Amino acid sequence: MWKCPKCGRSFKNTNQDHYCGSVATIDDYIAAQAEDVQPLLRQIRETIRAAAPNAKEKVSWQMPTFWQGENLIHFAAARKHIGIYPGGQAVGVFSERLKDYKTSKGAIQLPLGKPIDYELIADITRWRVQQLEEDQK
Repeated sequence: MWKCPKCGRSFKNTNQDHYCGSVATIDDYIAAQAEDVQPLLRQIRETIRAAAPNAKEKVSWQMPTFWQGENLIHFAAARKHIGIYPGGQAVGVFSERLKDYKTSKGAIQLPLGKPIDYELIADITRWRVQQLEEDQK
């Protein structure tokens, strides 16, 4: 077991990648990330905001989150990628466009060092908004 010297949490793997600390706003979250990742996170935030103009911003599960009656989409920085978390159905619906990315149920990894497909993020977000609106009818 490895214990993070900063937050005190214990992990199975030494130097386990995790976020320690608590943030109140998305601005706080972005400011706490590596300088080279901050512009990417800001652009992802703006992309999601434009695609979901009625969604509210908040921090949930220690990640920037857009909320529209329920969690619409989260995003977060990791050591080697930026994670987008739109839920399990989105990964299936967009599977053809996601074939070059590592995915798991509800998660998409956008590798750092490669161009980010902001239009894909916008399309997934718009799909999630449409899905939520249909569920509310």
